Amino acid sequence: MSQEIFQLHRGNTPLIVSLPHVGTNIPEPMRSAYVERALFLEDTDWHLPSLYDFIDELGATLIVPRLSRYVIDLNRPPQDAPLYDGANNTELCPTRFFTGEPLYREGAAPDPDEIARRRQLYWQPYHDALSSELGRLHATHGHALLIDGHSIRSQLPWLFDGKLPDLNLGTANGQSCALTLRDALAQALANASRYSHVIDGRFHGGYITRHYGRPETAIHAVQLEMCWSCYMDEAPPYLVDESRAVYLRPLLRELAATMLYWGSQNG
Repeated sequence: MSQEIFQLHRGNTPLIVSLPHVGTNIPEPMRSAYVERALFLEDTDWHLPSLYDFIDELGATLIVPRLSRYVIDLNRPPQDAPLYDGANNTELCPTRFFTGEPLYREGAAPDPDEIARRRQLYWQPYHDALSSELGRLHATHGHALLIDGHSIRSQLPWLFDGKLPDLNLGTANGQSCALTLRDALAQALANASRYSHVIDGRFHGGYITRHYGRPETAIHAVQLEMCWSCYMDEAPPYLVDESRAVYLRPLLRELAATMLYWGSQNG
């Protein structure tokens, strides 16, 4: 059953990459509840596995879901508390597009029992696997490193004002990883003059970063939220633009390698 919910590729270094919003499957029995527009999955974190194609080379672990975030959001707390106080948020089982319009047909949004069912069936196995892998890496190496990878349209007025910086590194305001690791990653971003960046800005880490990042126990987690405009067209059919992606992949690899090097010196 787990293989139907997520894919896990185990590596032999302390690094794991989680891409919780790349899934594109909505189970057939659910599809009629959504508005037609939702079936095009516009809020997917498009093409991230191809951007993180260096994972095997670095010996890192990769975990990715098969199900769409429209079914359940793996980067939300199980109690469904808002991630960002005072801002618009989408829920554990989202009911709105990132533009604010309803995802479901009138009266068809999931009720509490359905949300609990999805949480148990889809959310829990992903997090059990992620927790288990972090434990395995920590036991093997004495420390574990987690990159939670995301991407998003660069302008979404319902969620944030203006245009996002190209690259948004989140460390739960310095609580999810060692400050020296945050500084090393910030320096790598600053050296990439092609891109604007921010540390702990509008997106400073979702549930995965905040929950699993425990630097006091040598588990260090960061979230990287990237604008689609860095590597793809922001309108359907959401195609990769290789003339842009070719510059982004090496930077992502450098960030992962920076974490591994930091861990070898400090883990």
